[in-house]
Amino acid sequence: MSLRIYNTLSRALENFSPLQAGHVRMYVCGMTVYDLCHLGHARSMIAFDIVQRWLRASGLSVNYVRNITDIDDKIIRRALENGETIRSLTDRMIDALHQDADALGIERPTHEPRATDYVPQMLEMIGTLERKGLAYRSPNGDVNYAVRKFPGYGKLSGKSLDELHAGERVAVLDGKEDPLDFVLWKTAKPTEPAEAKWDGAYGLGRPGWHIECSAMSCELLGETFDIHAGGADLQFPHHENEIAQSEGANGKPLAITWMHNGFINVDNEKMSKSLGNFFTIRDVLKEYDAETVRFFVVRAHYRSPLNYSDVHLDDARNALKRLYTALSLVPAAEVASIDWTNPYAARFKAAMDEDFGTPEAVAVLFDLAGEVNRGKSSEAAGLLKALGGVIGLLQADPQGFLQSGASTALDSAAIEAQIAARAAAKAAKNWAEADRIRKELLEQGVVLKDSAAGTTWEAAQ
Repeated sequence: MSLRIYNTLSRALENFSPLQAGHVRMYVCGMTVYDLCHLGHARSMIAFDIVQRWLRASGLSVNYVRNITDIDDKIIRRALENGETIRSLTDRMIDALHQDADALGIERPTHEPRATDYVPQMLEMIGTLERKGLAYRSPNGDVNYAVRKFPGYGKLSGKSLDELHAGERVAVLDGKEDPLDFVLWKTAKPTEPAEAKWDGAYGLGRPGWHIECSAMSCELLGETFDIHAGGADLQFPHHENEIAQSEGANGKPLAITWMHNGFINVDNEKMSKSLGNFFTIRDVLKEYDAETVRFFVVRAHYRSPLNYSDVHLDDARNALKRLYTALSLVPAAEVASIDWTNPYAARFKAAMDEDFGTPEAVAVLFDLAGEVNRGKSSEAAGLLKALGGVIGLLQADPQGFLQSGASTALDSAAIEAQIAARAAAKAAKNWAEADRIRKELLEQGVVLKDSAAGTTWEAAQ
């Protein structure tokens, strides 16, 4: 393969070669479902949707696992605040997640395991770690991981144990032998609901966050798989702890390639619920169409920071309109399969093969749109639509997209009637009336486009 991926573990671009020829196993850390997803979650989902789409477009089969954390402190707290069961809350949030992801053109993963369905596997892994001397029971009933007993700890974050210790911000709980040690099994508290408690070798309790992903990835993809991915904020401690657990238990590398997407920032600060500067996906979709939001994310490289603002989304909408305007000029020829030797397609492939370089790939789409504008070629339009489809773009009806979002009380029939009235005024050489109709429509959010083929309309920005 010609694909190169930036591996966080080695801090370098590496040639990608699946462990099993023709088949990729990929695990992405998903959502903790206590609230609606925000745009930062959308960025991660879109980033790795692009990854799995390109792997498939490259002729590989992909076993794509994206988990759901449906038990943790925040979920328990929110369910109690709402006066509902944990299952009711998590089912509702998972449904909302699916609605948001579907709207953004994010393909469903092959498997979407819920943590609560894999507690037996978590308990088994904790038992293995205890037998190997990597886990210990605390007086308060918790089971903790002994970080300093795992020689490779810190290799993903690139920090020594002493550096990590100096920067430790998590309060030391009673019973921990070291501040860096983390919980594998939390003993049940009397105030917690019964559905937050599982019985096992360690008594009533529930799993810690980190052990969930180790157990689910191992169960569904094997002890070693090709790609492990997630947001940059998960690199430490979550992914570092996953490595310690999985490799400590199995004695094998957890994943060959580690990928991390960059943050979405608001005023140069990471978008997050804890900072209160987040925008839910559905709030953003009230103001912007879903494809514009996807395009806003896709035209930035997945590892780079991305600044959120209405100005940037407006710019994304206008840029996407330029691509759809080209597609509106001529019917796109059907493309059964992309000819990757075509110069435009070859450039697109080269961009995607270099660590999923969507900014360069999108630049190719604009160059191809220019070709369509100049030559009115159905074949060029077909290739533009096909290449866009590889990254989940440009599949809507062009005229429908250009007309969507018009801030007008007029429906399509009323607009077409006004266009006809204007055409009649022009035929009668009543230029003042024709100009009045154009101006009136523009004031109502409708832009008229005259061409040799007639007059069309689209939404004003």
